[in-house]
Amino acid sequence: MGWTTQASRAGPASAGSPVGSRAATVGGMTTGPRPHTTGAELPPDLLAAGRNCGEQLRRRQETIAVGEGSCGGLISAALLAVPGASAYYVGGAVIYTHHALRGLMSGRVGRPEKLQGATEPWARHLAEAARVHMGSTWGIGEGGAAGPSGNRYGDSSGHAWVAVSGPTDVARNVLTGSDDREANMVSFAVAALDLLAETLEAAPAG
Repeated sequence: MGWTTQASRAGPASAGSPVGSRAATVGGMTTGPRPHTTGAELPPDLLAAGRNCGEQLRRRQETIAVGEGSCGGLISAALLAVPGASAYYVGGAVIYTHHALRGLMSGRVGRPEKLQGATEPWARHLAEAARVHMGSTWGIGEGGAAGPSGNRYGDSSGHAWVAVSGPTDVARNVLTGSDDREANMVSFAVAALDLLAETLEAAPAG
C-alpha cells in the first residue's frame, strides 16, 4: 500500500514537563492529551499525481473542484498536499450516496434520470456538478466499487469511472482486478488525477 503510520507514546509527565503534556492515570487507564502522531503518509504515486496536477493548474492560473465517492477524499488530499494549493483548489465533497448528491449538489446542474452510481454518467455528473457549484475552471468526478466485494449494481470490486469536466469533458473506466479496498481507493484517485493531468496537457491555455 505504501501507507505508513508512526506514533510516539507519551508516558507520565515528569515534574518539569509542560502542563499541556501531562497525563493522569485513572482506574488503570491513562487520560489526558493524545500522544503526538507524526502522521500517515499518502502513497508516493498519489502525491506525485497531485503535485503534477497542482503545478499545471497553477501555471495555467486555473482552478479545480472535486466530487469523489469511493476514493473517500484522497483526490482532494493529494491536491491539497501541495504547498500553495489555495491558488488552484476551490473545494471538494465526498458524494458516497444519492442522499449526499441531493443534499450537496442539487439545483444548478440537470441530473440524468435513473442516475446509477459507479457509471460513466455518474462520474461525469459529479465532475460537472462540482465545477458548477463551486465555480471552478475544472471539476473531477469519481465513483466506483472499492471492495472487497462488488457493489449492489453488479460491478465487481476494482471497477470505477473517473471524469473531468471543464473546457474539455472526458471520462475513463478503471479496472484494477483487485479486491483490496484501500489499494483500489488509491488507484482510483491516481487514475482521476492522471486523467486531469492529461486533459490539462492537451487543452489550450486559457
